[in-house]
Amino acid sequence: MLVRVVRMTFQEDRVEDFLENFEKNKQSIRNFPGCDHLELWQDENEKNIFLTYSHWKSEEALNQYRDSELFKTVWGFTKALFTARPIAFSSKKLQEVKP
Repeated sequence: MLVRVVRMTFQEDRVEDFLENFEKNKQSIRNFPGCDHLELWQDENEKNIFLTYSHWKSEEALNQYRDSELFKTVWGFTKALFTARPIAFSSKKLQEVKP
């Protein structure tokens, strides 16, 4: 499993545009082949900073999404709303510590 986190900083007056677009596309992203999990997080103090947290079956599955028309459409809209360069990284979960 590949865990992908993308941190995005938006123009304050465009946050609602981002949220509307995410709402419109979230099921298509989540149901894309290879995507097992999708969450949207908002920074506690900086209300214009959001993160997506997703699980992918593999790096290949993530790359297939990134090459898709869905990604091109969603990302093309989203990146026009940024005030800072997004930060993205992929990791593999090694351990989960349970109580």
